[in-house]
Amino acid sequence: MMGTTGEQKKDQITSNTDDLIVSAQGEAAAEDKELLSVEKVFSSKEVPPWQKQLTLRAFVVSFVLGVLFTFIVMKLNLTTGIIPSLNVFAGLLGFFFVKTWTKLLEKSGMLRQPFTRQENTVIQTSVVASSGIAFSGGFGSYLFGMSEVVAKQSTEANNAQNIKNPTLGWMIGFLFVVSFLGLFSVVPLRKIMIIDFKLIYPSGTATAHLINSFHTPQGAKLAKKQVRALGKFFSFSFLWGFFQWFFTAGDGCGFANFPTFGLKAFDNRFYFDFSATYVGMICPYLINISLLVGAVLSWGIMWPLMEARKGSWYSAELSPSSLHGLQGYRVFIAIAMILGDGLYNFLKVLSHTLYGLYHQLSNKDPGTVIPLSGRSPPELPPSLSYDDQHRTALFLKDQIPTWLAVAGYVTIAIISVFTLPHIFSQLKWYHIVVIYIIAPTLAFCNAYGSGLTDWSLASTYGKLAIFTIGAWAGASHGGVLASLAACGVMMNIVSTASDLMQDFKTGYMTLASPRSMFMSQIIGTAMGCVISPCVFWLFYKAFNDLGVPGSQYPAPYALVYRNMSNLGVEGFSALPKHCLTLCYFFFSAAIVINGIRDLVGKKKAGFIPLPMAMAIPFYLGSYFAIDMCVGSMILFVWRKINKAKADAFGPAVASGLICGDGIWTLPRSILALAGVNPPICMKFLSRGTNAKVDAFLGS
Repeated sequence: MMGTTGEQKKDQITSNTDDLIVSAQGEAAAEDKELLSVEKVFSSKEVPPWQKQLTLRAFVVSFVLGVLFTFIVMKLNLTTGIIPSLNVFAGLLGFFFVKTWTKLLEKSGMLRQPFTRQENTVIQTSVVASSGIAFSGGFGSYLFGMSEVVAKQSTEANNAQNIKNPTLGWMIGFLFVVSFLGLFSVVPLRKIMIIDFKLIYPSGTATAHLINSFHTPQGAKLAKKQVRALGKFFSFSFLWGFFQWFFTAGDGCGFANFPTFGLKAFDNRFYFDFSATYVGMICPYLINISLLVGAVLSWGIMWPLMEARKGSWYSAELSPSSLHGLQGYRVFIAIAMILGDGLYNFLKVLSHTLYGLYHQLSNKDPGTVIPLSGRSPPELPPSLSYDDQHRTALFLKDQIPTWLAVAGYVTIAIISVFTLPHIFSQLKWYHIVVIYIIAPTLAFCNAYGSGLTDWSLASTYGKLAIFTIGAWAGASHGGVLASLAACGVMMNIVSTASDLMQDFKTGYMTLASPRSMFMSQIIGTAMGCVISPCVFWLFYKAFNDLGVPGSQYPAPYALVYRNMSNLGVEGFSALPKHCLTLCYFFFSAAIVINGIRDLVGKKKAGFIPLPMAMAIPFYLGSYFAIDMCVGSMILFVWRKINKAKADAFGPAVASGLICGDGIWTLPRSILALAGVNPPICMKFLSRGTNAKVDAFLGS
């Protein structure tokens, strides 16, 4: 039900809108045949100049929505790491807020500028750029993995040289230094990607179709109804979170610990935890089944068998959280599957990229001119449809000078080469220089691959930096911290590059100027560099058990990334007995399963689990997968009853559930900081334990 965007992709098992993208592509094909012309519908409306697309009201709404979505992304980051796309939500809510604003001004006779689809695109771009920093900033992965809380869970490289606890100052400074480079790295290629190569960018295309539809009379009516549905379920989700809070006075209390399938199943993390967020996160059925398969394989079969090997494979005296015990098998086998899946898909997307480039260049019409800044736009070929001619002419009208992009990249690179070693003394200036030399090529590959497949490999490039810089820096020179910082630099560059190109595609199809897209990305990114650290800081101060396994916010990927760094620096000495053999097996299995999925074809591949999705519950358990399956089951039944209504309102209902539960964390955090605790602890005990408690209380 939800589309993917930027770095929030399948390497992090994000939910997607396959139906929406297929629909968007279908509409695009119809346009090419001139059976439907979107731009003829809007031909009577004047396209404002790029300066007027960047309005104060757009950025006020972007800031409010950016805060809202950052809370949502941060909560998901710190619980499971599964992040939904926010493009649809941002476009819909941006339309609603500004439309309401302009209607009020119109009634009072104070409206000076009408609300356009270009302004709507600016809002969507700013919001996604802002909230995207909550993911690419590493608050649930590499950045939090530097902290003492996560380092204590690992027995390797947990000395002071490899620890850096979060503080607002250095987090904001770090993000400002590294988050803008990716934007400048691909600006000179925007015409080649969008106009010459005509890359699809499915998420950007789908978002553009949604925004275009909102600004037609019929689309505006539907959007109003969708916002009403979103509001109802937002209120329900928020109040449900508030109600649950009353029963969580202690550890293991509340509805989230209800033993749905019995206490034995609960001990193995099989239960429904009443989370509106994960019920609302409607993923494709295959992802949910893959999550369940992974949970059954690990928590239902493997971990109970390994538990029986306690004292033989690992010491019986170890704590449950020790990585030399059962926890080590959970973490490292999950890492092996993630790396195997990431390597396969990296090579797959790279091969698609290289083949696509070769095909584009070898079959290119010699008469075609790729317009460069400073050169007058070429004559458009008559074979283009009306929409494409109109869009291309406007897209080429507002140039972003190439010298500005090169100067911006070099200037920020020089600043960061001098700044980053002061933030992370373990990361040397020559490490940063090498990253910045290689990064533009990787940013191009990621942006091009995202245009072909809608698949961003930002996390994979980040892991590549972990292993290369970690091995280069070495254990004795703070290699763990250096590699995690390098991961952050690389992830931010390649992820923002693909994000910007998706936004250029959205702008191309809504007639938003490339300059307004670029400026809204910069402003949104700047907002995110402040909002995301502040929201994380609120979580960090409000919840004392943040990052602790088994807590409400375990931040699973923080430990995963830190242990990847340990592997890159220390080698395999940190692994418990037989763990390396099992890692080899599951690493290979992930590659083989992906290969089989590609060989058997799309139809049969729908019945083969995804290794990346299977890996997540190896560490976390299956409770969130059960929630997501419940949501998918509700949607399945709804579609059987009324498919049209389910398709129209499903995303709005899901958005309301996710937003309400996500925003509840703000007042909950404030209550925790103020020392206001829930009044009731609701626990579920076995009959025998309950009898002992009664006897103890009665004595």
